[in-house]
This record gives sequence, C-alpha cells and structure tokens, in this order.
Amino acid sequence: MNTHAAFSASYATARAKFLEAANTAGMTLRSYEHPLKGRDGETLAMDVALDGPPDAEKLFMVTSACHGVEGYCGSGVQVYAAQDAEWRAKARAGGVAVLYIHALNPHGFSYARRTTHENVDLNRNFHDFASQSLPVNEAYREIHDLLLPAQWPPAAENEAAIAAYIDTHGVARYQAAVSQGQHEYADGMFFGGTAPTWNNQALRQVLRTFGQRAKRIAWMDLHTGLGPSGVGERIFASENDPKTLARARAWWDGGGATPVTSFYDGSSSSAHLTGLIWASVPDECPQAEYTGMAMEYGTVPILDMIAALRADHWLHKHPEAPPEMHAAIKRQMMNAFYVDTDEWRTQIVAQARQAMFQTVDGLNTA
Repeated sequence: MNTHAAFSASYATARAKFLEAANTAGMTLRSYEHPLKGRDGETLAMDVALDGPPDAEKLFMVTSACHGVEGYCGSGVQVYAAQDAEWRAKARAGGVAVLYIHALNPHGFSYARRTTHENVDLNRNFHDFASQSLPVNEAYREIHDLLLPAQWPPAAENEAAIAAYIDTHGVARYQAAVSQGQHEYADGMFFGGTAPTWNNQALRQVLRTFGQRAKRIAWMDLHTGLGPSGVGERIFASENDPKTLARARAWWDGGGATPVTSFYDGSSSSAHLTGLIWASVPDECPQAEYTGMAMEYGTVPILDMIAALRADHWLHKHPEAPPEMHAAIKRQMMNAFYVDTDEWRTQIVAQARQAMFQTVDGLNTA
C-alpha cells in the first residue's frame, strides 16, 4: 500500500484504519475498551488482531503506543503490515502467528501525551507492587522542581539552573535522572506508578488469551524519541541474560541494520530502566522462550525531546493554560515524537519491515 496512507493525524483515524485493515485481512479481532473517552469524545481501546492460528507455537507481537503519542508512528507500521501481502505470506510460510496490539496506551495516543490517564509511564509500571519495594530515583529528586517550575515558559533562572546541572553532570546523567523512572512524584515526569495501570492489566489479559499456547514468543515494540532522526535503534528488551542477548543479536543484527543495543552494557541510547513492559511476557507466558526488542526511531535531539515532555507535564498540571499555549505545547510534543514527512515515514516502514522478516527467520532457528 501507499506508505503515506498507512499513517494518521489522529488516534480516531488511526484506530479506524487499523480495524479496517485487520478486518479486511480476515484477522481475529478483539477490543479492550478503555474506561475513559478520547480527546474528541471517541471510544478508546486496546485493539488486538491475530493474523494466524490461535494455537501457533511461534508468536510474534508487534505493538504500538506504549507511550501514547508515539503511536502515530507505530500505528502506521501496523496498518502497513496488515496490508503487506509479501510480509503476511512470509509469516504464514514460517508458521508464525502475528499478534498486533494497536494502542497499548490509547488515552495518551488520543491526547498526544506520553503517559496514561493516570500520568504513568507504562514502560516503568511493570513491577511486583505487592511484595517488592519500588526503586528510588535519587537523582530525579534533585531536579523535580526544576523540571516543572510554577510558570511556563520557564524563567531565565530556571533554564540557567538546568544548564548548570547539565554542565556539571553531563547530558547522559541528566537524561538518566529524568527518564529512568520514579515512583514518588505522581505529578512528575516518568512516573512509574504505585499500582498496575489499566493498560498493564489489559495487556496481561491479552497475553493470557493469546500467548499461553506459544512455545516461542518474539516482540517488537515500536517507539520514537531517541537517536538520529529516522534511524531505528534496536534496543534489547528482555532479561539481562547473555544467551537471550546473543539470540536477539543473531536475529536482528546484520544485513545493514543498526546493531542490537542494550542498556545493560551501556551500548544503547536509552538510560538503564526498570519496570519495563516486556516483563509481562515471562509473567503471563512462562512456558515460552521470549526474545524482544524495542524499535526506537529517532526524531529530534535528546534535549529537545525532554523540553517537549517538560512542557507537556507542566500543561497537565495547569489545565487553565490559555488555548494558544495549549496548542503550541501539543505541536511541540508531536514534533518531538513524530516527523511528519514522507521521507521519515518511508524510513520507518522499511526498517520495521526488515526486522519483521528477520523475526520470522529467527523464530525458525534452533
């Protein structure tokens, strides 16, 4: 299909395109409706489409909008794949069932936010809240008030303090302090929550329904916001196990692709994170060998991305902000997580498609 046509300018349009493409392809569809409505009053849902038999031993998950606003990219990949005859034939020939989960975080997708409706970063929310203490991000404590000042745009003194922190500690430490996740400031950035979100619980239900008969599970979770524009970094998304990392690199390295990176060994553009969404697979499907990666597409420089998130979190705390400021901050968010050009969209689809073909081959290796 036309690459441009696979992408959408709103969550409602993206959802309609996905459901139509999956239905036309004869996939098994199921929707998990969100308790709230979207920005324009539309129904929100985590929509699931299974392309292949429900008892397949090899299952490949392709997911979008873990961080809502990033769904503008991921949805386009999923819609394109659902109509890609060559790709679908490749998966069928390899005995691989493909599970598309459209909009892991539909609320954030609709409202152009990264977080859930609880202001939780879904990819920091997969902890054992019942029996384990939550990690403490002491570095975030130091800068929470600087990140979200009382006024916006920030005063010169605030910007100078942020710049001084970066000068002293470096950009990498600043990124880690902000982004590794925290569980103390419910109104803050990268808040991992203190209990499982609706999205966490819905995903686990999906896995119990569609994943418990598989012997091998692969997962490509589509993200944006880190790295050079248009480049898809393949970030290892499994337990810190040398054998699993070696398998991921055997599957997805090579062929001119960006090498598989890992924040465990410092090779990734991502900070070291906890509470990651991939933990749901070994929890809910312990019978399966699991191999996963996050496909992280670059958009804007890291400091610009963090600046957009600061503005959006400030706006969330200040709903009384004037309409012009609201619109400007939402434009800033969209620009930080989605590059609205056909060149970028073509790069996105091509790299995802390559990784998808490699995944089928990988699932069929010993």
